[in-house]
Amino acid sequence: MKTCVLASIVSLALAAPLWAQDETPSSSSSAEDASDLLRRDDPDNTPERGPLSSQPGSLVVLRGLDKVTARTRDFEVAIGDTVQFGALSITAQYCRKRPPEETPETYAFLQVNDRRTDGFGVDVEGEPIFSGWMFASRPAQNPLEHPVYDVWVIDCRA
Repeated sequence: MKTCVLASIVSLALAAPLWAQDETPSSSSSAEDASDLLRRDDPDNTPERGPLSSQPGSLVVLRGLDKVTARTRDFEVAIGDTVQFGALSITAQYCRKRPPEETPETYAFLQVNDRRTDGFGVDVEGEPIFSGWMFASRPAQNPLEHPVYDVWVIDCRA
């Protein structure tokens, strides 16, 4: 009983400053503000979006991991060029980096082929193992799935 009375007194003491104000706080306006913030950050819900505020980059910075040796290597790929990383041939097709005043994101469109040999050491045409978008902030969203190598986007430069 004492606990209930004490809890009532504390809740009244905490509510008293709100009753003393002329305006009552509106919880619906704070909920609307929060939903506006969430909507503004949603890339799928931007019907009135104007032109893009950044320019496409000309150089993609990637990081590769060799899972066997546990070594990483950073390398740069010019748009349209191909770079070799282990048995992988990586071609960068496009990249873009949002400006600092927007939600940070760097993304690139990559095509990755796994080079093969014919058993006698002669390279044959590689098997395409990845073609799609990679995001720097979410590398696990659309990863390269390979038993030996991992590759992910680090940056996009002009």
